Amino acid sequence: MVRPTQLLHPPRSLATVRPAATVLLLRDSTDPARPGIEVLMTRRSMTASFAPGAYVFPGGGIDAADAQAHGIATRRPTQSDLHLTQAIAAIRESYEELGVLLAHRADGMPVDDSDIATLDRKAPFAAQCQASGLTLDAAGVFVLAHWITDRDLPRRFDVPFLVARMPAGQQPVADEAEQFEPCWVRPADALERHQAGSFFIIFPTIRTLERLQAYATVQAVLDACARNDEPLWTSCPRAGITHGAESRHMEHEPPFGELAMVCPDGQIVHSLDWQHEQPVQLLKNVQRLTAPNPGFMTGPGTNSYIVGDPASGHIVIDPGPDEPGHIERLWRAAGGRIQAIVCTHSHPDHSPGAPRLQALCVAAGLEKPPILGLPSAPTSRENSRFTPERALADGEQLVLLGQSVDGMVSHTLEVVHTPGHAANHLCLALVEDGLLFTGDHILNGSTTVIDPPDGNMGAYLDSLDKLDALCVRHGIEFLLPAHGYVLGDLRRSADNPSAPAEGGARAAIAHLKAHRLAREAKVARAMQAVPDGSMDDWVKLAYDDVPDRLWPVAKRSLLAHVERIQSLGGFNLYCERP
Repeated sequence: MVRPTQLLHPPRSLATVRPAATVLLLRDSTDPARPGIEVLMTRRSMTASFAPGAYVFPGGGIDAADAQAHGIATRRPTQSDLHLTQAIAAIRESYEELGVLLAHRADGMPVDDSDIATLDRKAPFAAQCQASGLTLDAAGVFVLAHWITDRDLPRRFDVPFLVARMPAGQQPVADEAEQFEPCWVRPADALERHQAGSFFIIFPTIRTLERLQAYATVQAVLDACARNDEPLWTSCPRAGITHGAESRHMEHEPPFGELAMVCPDGQIVHSLDWQHEQPVQLLKNVQRLTAPNPGFMTGPGTNSYIVGDPASGHIVIDPGPDEPGHIERLWRAAGGRIQAIVCTHSHPDHSPGAPRLQALCVAAGLEKPPILGLPSAPTSRENSRFTPERALADGEQLVLLGQSVDGMVSHTLEVVHTPGHAANHLCLALVEDGLLFTGDHILNGSTTVIDPPDGNMGAYLDSLDKLDALCVRHGIEFLLPAHGYVLGDLRRSADNPSAPAEGGARAAIAHLKAHRLAREAKVARAMQAVPDGSMDDWVKLAYDDVPDRLWPVAKRSLLAHVERIQSLGGFNLYCERP
């Protein structure tokens, strides 16, 4: 993990996370012109301590009495004690806030407004229900999602977002104390009104409504939740600054890993804007300067990284294209003290700037830094030829040492040869801080192109396994790609201890490998469906989920998959594999 001494922002204590529950009461639209799901929402008091004035789903804190009310609630066989308690809390909150009660009478009939009129919203809930012979319909309440309030907020909750079908024969009536203006709204309409500024909703509500749009009926939602009886997603978002305003991001969204590394305790200070004039300080010993070469293949541009500090000197990774302004900014960001220049591979947006950067050091009367990497293979394209001054060996370590006020400090980059995207591709692990500079082998926001003959899909997949083993050996949690933000899915934390132990970098690698193999399976099926087809025929089937304007590029990786499938015995044998 990152050394605390290298973090930019001092640690801080987070607010205590308190258990709560909220419920989405759903119904199917009765308007044939506007089919779909409707959800019951209500406006919070303007004096509320959390999200004042926001439109929300009914909910609140979990009481000790909720866990003691299991005996008066129905239960699914797969419903855990925790989920049952959460369901009871959600039922209680929907009754207290909106007068909606998910329950049935002793004769088995669902309660209606006449039954509810006999109850007192301010009296103890479970005791009233038991005295009236009512049974809570907790078996019909399912967990949709699990949200943990963002680390930066002063009030934090651990909240399951539950779903249930709105009972017939009941009308919501707000308590006019905590909640006001109950309304039924289609998810798309709520999002549209929020964008227009007339329907304020907070981040978890927005993301939940966005996902609800994928379901056509209430039953489809309930069936999806019942499949495993676990949340469909879990999130503790992180916040940064985009275009001068606060922005929040879930674990699967590109900025999340960078925010986790730079601001682990949720400080909202890190700008996510891509710019090319100034380096971005990621840690005290890591800077990123993005070359001004944005485009279809490069995204926001090629990331050059500067590792080290003034005491130890620096190593520059991927100086990028030979763009004079970018190279000079790199040199200045390192204060001219560059001990080595390393190119992850020979492609024209990564290595051509190395000689110019080296020349700047020499012209300033400083020691000439060596240009390191692996030489291009004979299979490389003409515009991707590169010969380093010294070839790096797999497993070699480049060490920077310096004397700081706290004593001797080291920054060790371990070289790992990762052919696949290019035959001479390598990655670098910053051992002391659990970081991996991945070049083009792993990107954030897209998958890298594997372009034969220099690219090889089999070698690429093998290299992913090699990187996974490296992550285990060095405890690597973050991936720093040549294009896009830092990657690191850190759901494994004190806020979410139940997340899988292979979180962080290993989760990203596993996801990428699974994606590649799923694509390869589609390629094999396309070849099987049209055995005499051409690359143009196969790309339409294997990449049918990709815009056709991207097919010319997709065909390059398609060829790499075809070659690997053929090496494994052809598409028939491939499709027959277990």
